[in-house]
This record gives sequence, C-alpha cells and structure tokens, in this order.
Amino acid sequence: MNEVKDALRSIEQNYKLFLQQQFTFIGALQHTRENAHDMIRPVASISQVQSYMDHHCNNSTDRRILNMFLNICNDLSKLCQKLESVQPCNSTTNDILGSCKVLLSHSNDLSSIRAKYPHDVVNHLSCNEAKNHFGGVVSLIPIVLDCLKEWITHTEKLSQEVLQNVSGGNAISEKSAPQSAPDRAVISQTAPSVHLEVQTSANKKDNVQVQGNKHVWKKHLNDTKSHSGKHNKSPWKPPGRHA
Repeated sequence: MNEVKDALRSIEQNYKLFLQQQFTFIGALQHTRENAHDMIRPVASISQVQSYMDHHCNNSTDRRILNMFLNICNDLSKLCQKLESVQPCNSTTNDILGSCKVLLSHSNDLSSIRAKYPHDVVNHLSCNEAKNHFGGVVSLIPIVLDCLKEWITHTEKLSQEVLQNVSGGNAISEKSAPQSAPDRAVISQTAPSVHLEVQTSANKKDNVQVQGNKHVWKKHLNDTKSHSGKHNKSPWKPPGRHA
C-alpha cells in the first residue's frame, strides 16, 4: 500500500505542475484544433489529444504541454493496472477501479464529465469553453485522482477489518484450544491431593465412628457383667451357722 501511495503522490506532484499551466494547455488545444480544422466538436477523448499532438502540433511549447497531459494519463492507467493485484478488495473498490479505467480509456467520451468543488479547473474557462469545448478534458485528471484516493481509503479500511477478524479468530482459538502439557500436569497433581484429602476426611470420620462403637460395646459388656453378678452371687451366710 505504501508503494501505491508513493506512486499516487508522484502523479499528484506532476499534476500540480501541469495545473499551473492550464492556460498553456488550453492554448495548445486551441492551436492544434485550428490546424486540424476541427473547431466545432469538443475535445472529448485522450486519443483526440494524442492525434492533435502527433499530426497538428507546430511548436515545442504546445507539444510539451500536450505530452505532459498524456504522460499523466498514462501514469494513472499504469497505477490502475497495478491496483488490480492489490488485496483485499470488495465490490466497492472494484467499482471505483473500474470507473477509473473507463475514464482513462483513450476512446472514452469525456464531454459530459465535470470536476466539482474543491477543484476549480472548469471555473478558469470561459462559459463557452467550459460548456462546448474543454470542460471534460480538463476535468479528467482531477476526477481520476479523487477516485484513486477514495480507493485507497476503502482498501485501508477493508484491510483493518480483515486484521480485526483474524485477531478475533485467534483469540477464540486460544480460548477453545486444548490444555497444554503443563496445565494437564497441574490438574493431574491437584486431583489426587483433593481425592486424598476427601478420603482422609472420610477415614477420620470412620475412625471416630469405630471408636464410638467400641466405647459403646465396652460399656455394654461392663453393664452385662455387673448385672449378671448381682443375680448369680449366693447370699452370704455367717460362718458356723447352718440352715
């Protein structure tokens, strides 16, 4: 994406230089149209400008500015071709790129397009020039530049969404991932100790119960012996006396 931005920035710098010479550009179109005896129809395509420069240009100044316009259009076309391989993309970015490619087609009719605010290229023309002759051709480059900036904005937003989705998926995977060996070791060490504690507690309870039972049984035996002794002992008789 940085490479795309650098390429677009370079084209914008060239366009700023071209924009400073808009009156020279309009003059060159006017001269070549006169030489071509083509004063009625508007300048409506890139191929028309190319034809004027190749066949009807008589001075170096006109040739230089017309060639500058054609070079900027060519650079924009190459950038569009490069953007076709940039990912991610969706219907919005594809539509924007498709519009740019149509606008930059050499045979595309430019007569109906107009660059709007904040661009003022059309405002620098007379009403007749803007409406009938040059309004479309001077609007081409600024409109395409705006479209490419919009393409970059949408693509960067789409890339961020993709990264967020990937990050979210990794977080879910980490939560649902199986426990690691150290975790399993901790669990395996903890479980027996808990079981042992419960078992020890149960054993203590059983011991208390057994001891209690022993105490009760011992008391029962003592009571039984005592009771038996009272009933089985013969009555005491004084010595020397007989019944």
